[in-house]
Amino acid sequence: MNTKQNRLLIFGAGVIGSVYALRFAQSGLDVTLLARGKRLDELKRSGLRYNDNGTIKQISIKTIEKLENDDIYDFIFVPVRYDQAESALSAIKHNQSKTIVTLTNTVGYESWLEMVGDRLLPGFPGAGGDIKEHVLYAQFGSAKHQGTIFGEINGQMTARVKELAKIFESAGLHYEIQKNIQAFHVSHTALAIVNKHFYTNDGMADLETARSESTLSKIAADIKQNLHLVEQAGIPVIPPETKSMGQLPEKEIISRYRQMLSNDFIIDVKLGNHAVSQKAEILLLDEVFHKKLSVRR
Repeated sequence: MNTKQNRLLIFGAGVIGSVYALRFAQSGLDVTLLARGKRLDELKRSGLRYNDNGTIKQISIKTIEKLENDDIYDFIFVPVRYDQAESALSAIKHNQSKTIVTLTNTVGYESWLEMVGDRLLPGFPGAGGDIKEHVLYAQFGSAKHQGTIFGEINGQMTARVKELAKIFESAGLHYEIQKNIQAFHVSHTALAIVNKHFYTNDGMADLETARSESTLSKIAADIKQNLHLVEQAGIPVIPPETKSMGQLPEKEIISRYRQMLSNDFIIDVKLGNHAVSQKAEILLLDEVFHKKLSVRR
């Protein structure tokens, strides 16, 4: 009854790639992690080290440094930042694997489709965290709407979407098949790019500045304006939680952000090392979002 096991490749061993590799490996799936440089050396030497409720554990993960064109996987996951996505897909484009699942922010797929064609299956990660001193501190969302999101660009329920859903089920991970994946990505980007207000010229704002009225009022105004731009462009704002955020008074948005910034994990995600490394992504997304949506109006 048991069919052959899918071969899975995670293309990139940052926080998101590492946490997916960890969960897949823990579930007994056939997973390989592509890593480079010091990260590859560390994974080979010590395995994937991770924090499990305060205890540092490790698990052995198959690793490769380079993807050969004839090394075929059933699914290649590409969990990289938006500003790295084109170079990652460029490195994969001659590989013969049939499905490439991008797990990243974006506002469109045109350049990606030019590189990998209909092998592209866009998605969004359901995890966040950080790597500190080679140890993974990360977690998956617990509620369904915080799970991994994926779907065909045309909204169809294809065989590969069903197969990917089975993989997530076997790993015990929440997921959502999104019928309008592009609307989801644009809506999410509208929220993500407001994090630019947490950056300073030389790094991140401290917690007090991040929670201040002046910072949070800019964020609240931008959220309302960005989601308005999405609707003006004729794109549905999804999920409903994102749409309702845009309908709140600015004072309520400020209050919600202040509350979020009292949670240690969220503080780490929004203001920690991972956030610092996201700066190029957020600024590029901000530029592309406004360029794209001002054209569509």
